[in-house]
Amino acid sequence: MLRVKRLLALLVVLSVIVPLLTRWISQLQARGRVYEKIEDLPTRGSGSYQGDLHHVAVVFGAGVRNGQPTPMLYDRVASAVSLYKAGVVDKLLMSGDDRVIDYNEPAVMRLTATQLGVPDRDIVMDNAGRSTYDTCYRARDIFGLSDVVLVTQRFHLDRALMICRVLGVDAVGFVADRQSYPVSITWSTLREIPATLNALIELYITKPLPVLGEPIVID
Repeated sequence: MLRVKRLLALLVVLSVIVPLLTRWISQLQARGRVYEKIEDLPTRGSGSYQGDLHHVAVVFGAGVRNGQPTPMLYDRVASAVSLYKAGVVDKLLMSGDDRVIDYNEPAVMRLTATQLGVPDRDIVMDNAGRSTYDTCYRARDIFGLSDVVLVTQRFHLDRALMICRVLGVDAVGFVADRQSYPVSITWSTLREIPATLNALIELYITKPLPVLGEPIVID
């Protein structure tokens, strides 16, 4: 009985420590690569980058309600648009899910960006970005991207940057928090703990293939 209690106690401790450790790993991977101001973003000619400016901003889906972007999604698109207008990037890759009838994240993201002044020709759609892992994987293997600016809320950037780094995509993150999200942000932050653990399992153990297809060149 004593042995069983010790084993249960160990399992409880591990169930707390392991998820927190994975979050620490993702935060370590993202250190020095998260930016809140456009003027602070490094160009590809500085640091580890080789070249001029970043080519593409990757915008992650974050939910659509009644055909409209959720506040989080709107802020991601608006933040990416600000990068485009500042000349930091020249293309926006809208990545999200469209598996359900009458639910199309990339289409809503595209419409929002055009309403904010981005020409349609500079918007690329990724309709199979069903997860952060899938989006980063497809950015590399379908769209041929080796360096990107990731645009999402701060709580999400650590995991997204970690995934890109392991997949060999040189990425920096731009914070899309343009308002407070009282309920959503608490749930999303807590969700990052198991989501990060799952990402590490996918990256190093299961290595699942997302939906793939013919390469799409972003001019």
